[in-house]
Amino acid sequence: MSAIPSVSAATPPSSASAFNDITSEDFIRIMFSELTNQDPLAPNDTKAVLDQISSIRSIESDLKLSDKLEALVSQNELAGAGTLIGKFVSGLSDDGGHVADLVLSVSSTSEGAVLNLASGARLNMSRVEEIVDQNLINDILDASATDSPDTTTNTSADSLTG
Repeated sequence: MSAIPSVSAATPPSSASAFNDITSEDFIRIMFSELTNQDPLAPNDTKAVLDQISSIRSIESDLKLSDKLEALVSQNELAGAGTLIGKFVSGLSDDGGHVADLVLSVSSTSEGAVLNLASGARLNMSRVEEIVDQNLINDILDASATDSPDTTTNTSADSLTG
Protein backbone atom coordinates (compact mmCIF):
# COMPACT_ATOMS: atom_id res chain seq x y z
CA MET A 1 0.00 0.00 0.00
CA SER A 2 1.50 3.34 -1.01
CA ALA A 3 1.43 6.36 1.22
CA ILE A 4 -0.85 9.19 0.25
CA PRO A 5 0.66 12.61 0.74
CA SER A 6 -1.01 14.74 3.36
CA VAL A 7 -3.48 17.27 2.01
CA SER A 8 -2.70 19.69 4.83
CA ALA A 9 0.92 19.96 3.64
CA ALA A 10 -0.19 21.70 0.47
CA THR A 11 -0.93 25.36 0.83
CA PRO A 12 -3.83 26.57 -1.23
CA PRO A 13 -3.25 29.73 -3.22
CA SER A 14 -4.99 32.74 -1.78
CA SER A 15 -7.71 34.21 -3.95
CA ALA A 16 -6.23 37.69 -3.62
CA SER A 17 -2.78 36.58 -4.81
CA ALA A 18 -4.33 34.71 -7.75
CA PHE A 19 -5.64 38.03 -9.07
CA ASN A 20 -2.55 40.12 -8.29
CA ASP A 21 -1.42 40.52 -11.87
CA ILE A 22 -4.67 40.03 -13.74
CA THR A 23 -5.09 42.42 -16.64
CA SER A 24 -8.30 43.56 -18.28
CA GLU A 25 -7.54 41.22 -21.17
CA ASP A 26 -7.18 38.28 -18.75
CA PHE A 27 -10.43 39.26 -17.07
CA ILE A 28 -12.34 39.24 -20.38
CA ARG A 29 -10.77 35.89 -21.33
CA ILE A 30 -11.96 34.43 -18.01
CA MET A 31 -15.47 35.73 -18.55
CA PHE A 32 -15.69 34.34 -22.12
CA SER A 33 -14.35 31.01 -20.89
CA GLU A 34 -16.99 30.99 -18.13
CA LEU A 35 -19.78 31.77 -20.59
CA THR A 36 -18.54 29.27 -23.20
CA ASN A 37 -18.19 26.36 -20.78
CA GLN A 38 -21.43 26.68 -18.88
CA ASP A 39 -24.29 24.25 -19.42
CA PRO A 40 -27.02 25.98 -21.50
CA LEU A 41 -29.71 24.06 -19.59
CA ALA A 42 -28.34 25.16 -16.19
CA PRO A 43 -26.52 28.45 -16.73
CA ASN A 44 -24.31 29.88 -14.02
CA ASP A 45 -25.16 33.19 -12.49
CA THR A 46 -22.78 35.31 -14.55
CA LYS A 47 -23.60 38.44 -12.57
CA ALA A 48 -22.56 36.71 -9.34
CA VAL A 49 -19.25 35.61 -10.89
CA LEU A 50 -18.62 39.13 -12.18
CA ASP A 51 -19.43 40.60 -8.77
CA GLN A 52 -17.08 38.18 -7.02
CA ILE A 53 -14.18 38.86 -9.39
CA SER A 54 -14.83 42.59 -9.16
CA SER A 55 -14.83 42.40 -5.36
CA ILE A 56 -11.57 40.47 -5.35
CA ARG A 57 -9.93 43.01 -7.67
CA SER A 58 -11.23 45.87 -5.53
CA ILE A 59 -9.85 44.29 -2.35
CA GLU A 60 -6.50 43.67 -4.02
CA SER A 61 -6.41 47.26 -5.25
CA ASP A 62 -7.13 48.50 -1.71
CA LEU A 63 -4.32 46.31 -0.33
CA LYS A 64 -1.84 47.65 -2.89
CA LEU A 65 -2.89 51.22 -2.10
CA SER A 66 -2.48 50.57 1.61
CA ASP A 67 1.03 49.15 1.04
CA LYS A 68 2.03 52.15 -1.05
CA LEU A 69 0.68 54.60 1.53
CA GLU A 70 2.58 52.78 4.28
CA ALA A 71 5.80 53.02 2.25
CA LEU A 72 5.16 56.72 1.63
CA VAL A 73 4.64 57.38 5.34
CA SER A 74 7.87 55.52 6.12
CA GLN A 75 9.81 57.56 3.56
CA ASN A 76 8.30 60.77 4.89
CA GLU A 77 9.29 59.86 8.46
CA LEU A 78 12.84 59.08 7.34
CA ALA A 79 13.08 62.38 5.45
CA GLY A 80 11.79 64.24 8.51
CA ALA A 81 14.30 62.48 10.72
CA GLY A 82 17.05 63.43 8.28
CA THR A 83 16.39 67.10 8.95
CA LEU A 84 17.42 66.48 12.58
CA ILE A 85 21.02 65.65 11.68
CA GLY A 86 23.20 68.20 13.47
CA LYS A 87 20.47 69.09 15.95
CA PHE A 88 20.43 68.39 19.69
CA VAL A 89 17.54 66.09 20.66
CA SER A 90 16.28 64.52 23.84
CA GLY A 91 13.77 61.80 24.53
CA LEU A 92 13.17 58.36 25.98
CA SER A 93 15.22 55.39 24.87
CA ASP A 94 13.63 51.98 24.33
CA ASP A 95 14.59 50.94 27.87
CA GLY A 96 12.83 53.99 29.33
CA GLY A 97 15.97 55.98 30.15
CA HIS A 98 16.36 59.62 29.17
CA VAL A 99 18.88 60.33 26.40
CA ALA A 100 20.01 63.66 24.99
CA ASP A 101 22.73 64.38 22.46
CA LEU A 102 23.61 65.58 18.99
CA VAL A 103 22.12 63.61 16.06
CA LEU A 104 24.88 62.23 13.83
CA SER A 105 22.83 60.07 11.46
CA VAL A 106 19.48 58.42 10.89
CA SER A 107 18.67 54.74 10.34
CA SER A 108 15.59 53.15 8.82
CA THR A 109 14.41 50.15 10.83
CA SER A 110 11.32 47.98 10.96
CA GLU A 111 10.12 50.17 13.85
CA GLY A 112 10.57 53.37 11.85
CA ALA A 113 13.25 56.04 11.77
CA VAL A 114 15.90 55.87 14.50
CA LEU A 115 18.24 58.75 15.38
CA ASN A 116 21.88 57.78 15.99
CA LEU A 117 23.31 60.10 18.64
CA ALA A 118 26.91 61.23 19.23
CA SER A 119 26.99 59.29 22.53
CA GLY A 120 26.26 56.05 20.67
CA ALA A 121 22.70 55.94 21.97
CA ARG A 122 19.81 55.41 19.58
CA LEU A 123 16.51 57.24 19.85
CA ASN A 124 13.36 56.15 18.05
CA MET A 125 11.82 59.09 16.19
CA SER A 126 8.46 58.49 17.89
CA ARG A 127 10.10 58.98 21.33
CA VAL A 128 11.70 62.38 20.66
CA GLU A 129 10.59 64.94 23.27
CA GLU A 130 12.66 68.01 22.40
CA ILE A 131 14.66 69.29 19.43
CA VAL A 132 17.22 72.10 19.72
CA ASP A 133 19.09 73.61 16.79
CA GLN A 134 22.76 73.63 17.86
CA ASN A 135 23.52 76.48 15.43
CA LEU A 136 20.84 78.60 17.09
CA ILE A 137 22.37 77.97 20.51
CA ASN A 138 25.81 78.94 19.21
CA ASP A 139 24.38 82.13 17.66
CA ILE A 140 22.70 83.07 20.96
CA LEU A 141 25.90 82.41 22.93
CA ASP A 142 27.95 84.42 20.45
CA ALA A 143 25.47 87.31 20.55
CA SER A 144 25.38 87.38 24.35
CA ALA A 145 29.20 87.36 24.48
CA THR A 146 29.44 90.39 22.17
CA ASP A 147 26.61 92.27 23.95
CA SER A 148 28.31 92.17 27.37
CA PRO A 149 30.26 95.32 28.37
CA ASP A 150 33.29 93.27 29.40
CA THR A 151 34.50 91.53 26.26
CA THR A 152 37.28 89.65 28.04
CA THR A 153 36.43 86.13 29.03
CA ASN A 154 37.81 84.91 32.32
CA THR A 155 36.83 81.38 33.29
CA SER A 156 39.19 80.87 36.21
CA ALA A 157 37.83 79.60 39.50
CA ASP A 158 38.67 82.96 41.19
CA SER A 159 36.44 84.90 38.83
CA LEU A 160 33.53 82.54 39.44
CA THR A 161 33.68 82.81 43.21
CA GLY A 162 34.10 86.47 43.64
